Amino acid sequence: QLQASGGGLVQAGGSLRFSCVASGRTFSSYVMGWFRQAPGKERDLVAAISWSGDRTYYTDSVKGRFTISRVNAKNTVYLQMNNLKPEDTAVYYCAATTNSDSVSARWSPYEVNVWGQGTLVTVSS
Repeated sequence: QLQASGGGLVQAGGSLRFSCVASGRTFSSYVMGWFRQAPGKERDLVAAISWSGDRTYYTDSVKGRFTISRVNAKNTVYLQMNNLKPEDTAVYYCAATTNSDSVSARWSPYEVNVWGQGTLVTVSS
């Protein structure tokens, strides 16, 4: 199971940090990531990180603003979001997959092994 926390309401230019804690003893073998889904839109990959943390992927719209990281000893993955924009408003989902090729734009929502619950982020202008 994945338990996410950290959403909320923030003004444009502000920051938020998500945490996602995984239960179980195989966390370090999973590629972890964050997807988001805005109203009326598809669920899209925002960021992903390899099991060791040495590879990361970001969708173009968040590069330079968001940072994904993980601490395997704590079974936790983080998403630091800075300089938030109204277009970042969405429900964010923590996700895990065993596919090591998923640290890329190829990771689709259909290739997620475990989902966390959605967490709403609202960025006001």
